[in-house]
Amino acid sequence: MNTQHLLATLVLSGICIADVYGSDKDVYADFPITTKGYTGKAKTSVKYTGQTARHVIHNALKKLSSAGNGTANPGLKAQLLAYYEGKEAGRAIIDPITNGKFIVKQTIIDELSKGKNLSEKVYKGIISGWPGNMTGPEVLAFMIDKASMTEKGYDPLTGYDYTQLISKFIMGAVFYNQSIDNYLDEKLGPQKKPNNEPYKKGAAYTGKEHVWDEAFGYFGTPAHTMKLTAKDVYDIAKKKPEALIKADYNKDGVIDLKTEMAYGHAYYAAGFDKKGKTNYLHAITQAFLDGRNLIADAKGEALTDVQRGQLKAYADVIATHWEKVIAEAIFKYAGSTYKDLQKLKTVVENNGDAVAVFRDYAKHWSEMKGFALTLQTGKKNLGETAVALNRLAGFSPVLLGNTQISGVDANGDYTQKTSDSLEAYMLHMLKIQKLMVDEFSIQARVNDVLSSLDGLAKKLSSGHSAEND
Repeated sequence: MNTQHLLATLVLSGICIADVYGSDKDVYADFPITTKGYTGKAKTSVKYTGQTARHVIHNALKKLSSAGNGTANPGLKAQLLAYYEGKEAGRAIIDPITNGKFIVKQTIIDELSKGKNLSEKVYKGIISGWPGNMTGPEVLAFMIDKASMTEKGYDPLTGYDYTQLISKFIMGAVFYNQSIDNYLDEKLGPQKKPNNEPYKKGAAYTGKEHVWDEAFGYFGTPAHTMKLTAKDVYDIAKKKPEALIKADYNKDGVIDLKTEMAYGHAYYAAGFDKKGKTNYLHAITQAFLDGRNLIADAKGEALTDVQRGQLKAYADVIATHWEKVIAEAIFKYAGSTYKDLQKLKTVVENNGDAVAVFRDYAKHWSEMKGFALTLQTGKKNLGETAVALNRLAGFSPVLLGNTQISGVDANGDYTQKTSDSLEAYMLHMLKIQKLMVDEFSIQARVNDVLSSLDGLAKKLSSGHSAEND
């Protein structure tokens, strides 16, 4: 089977994979136990509770990172690290929690999975888009330290919103990387976690069953997504009280965070899809379902080359659509940053109060930057695309006075350099949007401001280069 041909056909035509192979199952649950000789009490081979626990830990870090009072806070830092790298029992679920009619079943992380953290799963490579030549774990530890010393996660001197940077980078360096560059890549090979052996001794699931489940868990969508609209999933992630009836698939009156909640990139996929131009959420979920059905149909035997070829085709569809979701987010927040820069430029030119506008600018830039770092943690080497993205965004937003962060010194303090003007940086945001369209063929294009590209480029054409060194 030519898996690349299958991928291209599905992506370009917009046909759901189920239309090609068919699927008699539309809920990611209750797949049978196929492990040979299993004698335990489990009734299903599905398990991805560790991934759900990490989504909840991410949510906790996002909340806690915005709790600082603007001074060094060892207590807050210790609490952040307890969630990021700790494994202690009894850590409370900080988000999602019960809110009115939106009633959450679990209250502590151990009810999802015991002994889980994020630090052990972070992408280990160098993060070239962040100052200091740090690895993924070093970047997150650095951000957490800085966040603990800020007021509500925001540093006005650098333009960093650490709450957004931490959140978006975790979503990429853990969830996206682990799923796309580990479980749906290396571990789909014939020798890694074979399907004719249990994942580990005594497990109710085979190697390939659990590998696939863990990848699905990191996407963060409810198990019954194919019975929901994109707006339903978006509202569930937002914890809207009226979404309870849609989230509560088993009708027990509460939201089970293991299977009925929406997290991470599934939330963003749903957000883009609800506009009606894309189908990322359901295309990814259906590919996961079809792949899991294929594995279950092998009935505990080693997958044949043909079966693994089909499974890799599903994995390619997941990876391609997931990458587009991240590119859409970069496009969206580059547009928001551009609009903030317009407002900021006007305020500065009129000697107005720039505090509120600069705060919005920092938030949107940090969201864009976090997703830009995320995009570079998948299995693909983005090469020149990554270089262009990093240079256009820079290490920080352009600050008032036309400076940007240029690095980190030996004491962990930021260094700055003279930068382009606010107006020239606006052109950078437009070029980032164009880069996402040209390289990833995105379709939702929220906050599209590309119509301003030619006019602004011509206006600045007589000046210096509009790209960072």
